[in-house]
Amino acid sequence: MKQGFQSFAFICLVALAGCKVGPDYHPPRAAVPAQWASALAGGETNQPAAEAEWWKNFRDAELDSLIARSVRSNLDLRVVAARVREARAARGVVAADLWPSLNASASYANQRVSKNSPQLSSLPLPPNFPFVNNVYQAGFDAAWELDVFGGTRRAVEAANADIASAEYGRRNVLLSLLSEVARNYVQTRGFQRRLAIADLNIRAQRDVLALTRDRFRVGLSSQLDIDQAAALLATTEAQVPVLESGFKASAYHLGVLLGQPPGAVLEELSKEAPIPASPPEVPVGLPSDLLRRRPDIRQAERALAAGTARIGVAVADLFPKFSLTGNIGAQSVSAATWFTGASSFWSVGPTVQWRIFAAGRIRSNIRVQNARQEQALANYEQTVLVSFEDVENALTSYAKEQIRRQSLMAAVQSNQQALEISRQSYGSGLADFINVLDSERSLYQTQDALVQSDLAVSLDVVALYKALAGGWEDGGKEAAKGAPPLPKQ
Repeated sequence: MKQGFQSFAFICLVALAGCKVGPDYHPPRAAVPAQWASALAGGETNQPAAEAEWWKNFRDAELDSLIARSVRSNLDLRVVAARVREARAARGVVAADLWPSLNASASYANQRVSKNSPQLSSLPLPPNFPFVNNVYQAGFDAAWELDVFGGTRRAVEAANADIASAEYGRRNVLLSLLSEVARNYVQTRGFQRRLAIADLNIRAQRDVLALTRDRFRVGLSSQLDIDQAAALLATTEAQVPVLESGFKASAYHLGVLLGQPPGAVLEELSKEAPIPASPPEVPVGLPSDLLRRRPDIRQAERALAAGTARIGVAVADLFPKFSLTGNIGAQSVSAATWFTGASSFWSVGPTVQWRIFAAGRIRSNIRVQNARQEQALANYEQTVLVSFEDVENALTSYAKEQIRRQSLMAAVQSNQQALEISRQSYGSGLADFINVLDSERSLYQTQDALVQSDLAVSLDVVALYKALAGGWEDGGKEAAKGAPPLPKQ
């Protein structure tokens, strides 16, 4: 007994001091530029990057309400929140292997021993030997596999990284949700504004058509003038169904983003409102901040950490498994003597198992895990590059669209003046009617293009905030309510 205890103590000491096989994880170093390649020419600043609740910079109460409701009820958020809970529960399954297992059992059997069994047939048995009897048995058995080479600890390490990866995945979905709600809301207001411009031009063109018909009746214009005016009016009216379809599609998608039927917010958004104006300044910070802010980068980094740890899990299978096993219980052929001292039995001792031959399965699995880790590293590096590309594209689009908007504003002003002059000249007989039609057509086209540019500027701001990963820090509080802190990296 003393010798067994010494063996037990020795194995425990080895387990506690045991190493963890496989590579230790070190976060990769990403090449980060010191400054953005795009010039900050659109009102952006190098101040710390985008505020958490960036959508409030649009100063639109309806947008604030839609954002808040989407965070509470979006179904994609529910899916990824369940994935986080799944990862945490999976970690509990893996970590349980660090502890002993204990099982209890009890049984009763009525059995008959064979008279011709090898054990009895060679022995002289008394005439009243009990070939039929009852067997009562109860007891406990325990087993503890000692994590000498750290395979289980590596599995727990991988599970911790999986939890963080799932959490950052949830935050990435939240980030996409916030930008999608803002983008679709801005688009609904853009379609409304374009419909208003089309309606304004339709009414003006109807007045011109009516005037042309009046002039035709008194011989001051031709049928050609009437046909040309009617054609321009029909062309403008043909834009209305397309714009109405675009408005409804954006409103329908907003309803789905809020976890409601597509038409749930259609009436709410039917009242016309202006396109949310872009803020005067957008703080973008430095490129180095992006590695910390973007949840997709942090998710990819945690996936790399998990993949590295799983190499250690595979390597541990090359080494022997040390376990402590034992059982204790009582067995008797009589219920009356079942729990007496004479019915007790027990055993305890260490065991060793070692896979001597597995046809290359273990080493093949190690190569599998190495390849997966290489994939995770390449995915991390690609995610970093794409994140920088997202910001650079957003910065360029935002700055250039503002220049385009300024040009379109000047074009609208010039076309308004040209239309007024052409109408006066036509009324005085100094110009052809085609000049009026061309001016009306040009004015409508530039007005519609200006509205689309206003829309594009606001959408570029949304894209820039998304690329800078603003919003998930505070915007996700309701979605993450009750969640424990993230595991440390």
